[in-house]
Amino acid sequence: MSFIDVPVAHGRLEAIFWKAETPQGAVVVCHPHPAQGGTMHNHVTYRIAKAFRDRSISTLRFNFRGVGRSTGTYDEGRGELEDAKAALAFLAKEIPGVPLYCAGFSFGSRIALKLTVEAKEIRAVLAAGMAIDLFDFEFIVSLDRPKAFIQSERDEYGDLAKVQALVDRARPPKRLFVVPDADHLCTNRLDAFEKTAAAAVDWLLSVAAPTSG
Repeated sequence: MSFIDVPVAHGRLEAIFWKAETPQGAVVVCHPHPAQGGTMHNHVTYRIAKAFRDRSISTLRFNFRGVGRSTGTYDEGRGELEDAKAALAFLAKEIPGVPLYCAGFSFGSRIALKLTVEAKEIRAVLAAGMAIDLFDFEFIVSLDRPKAFIQSERDEYGDLAKVQALVDRARPPKRLFVVPDADHLCTNRLDAFEKTAAAAVDWLLSVAAPTSG
């Protein structure tokens, strides 16, 4: 694990880089809302990264602009998407030739999904804790790459029935994983989230694997 700075137009992004010994891919992981105390050290964000790392996927977590040692100021999602693009570019340069993935939690899930829409080199995306009651996620309906979703059963910012209805309308491959009896932050349910994340990453990697022949 290395603490690094990712260069961006406004200065730097503070980041943690887990480089797999023999990387089978690389993933950018985006954290919750910067204006609500979200950082790359968030417990759920950490466990998403761990699920990928445990499967030999090199992992880059970073602080959005204005968080921790990252320069800049909160930009209502626009600048944060640019930060995620810079993180992806850094990762692609550091570990060339491997499949690229994106993931995020809460606010970070929306950034990860938007990044996947714009960055065609991303093979698949994992979105956890979609705050569908607060933000518009309708754009995911046309996203054609593999998508794994993780939602808490009692998420106070993303009603499970609404999330299920949205996922039902999304293009395949797609799958929704539910963390039973958990709130948005998975309070006292982080072990359950970790198991769910492992299953979600396993599914995502299986459907995103390149076909032979």
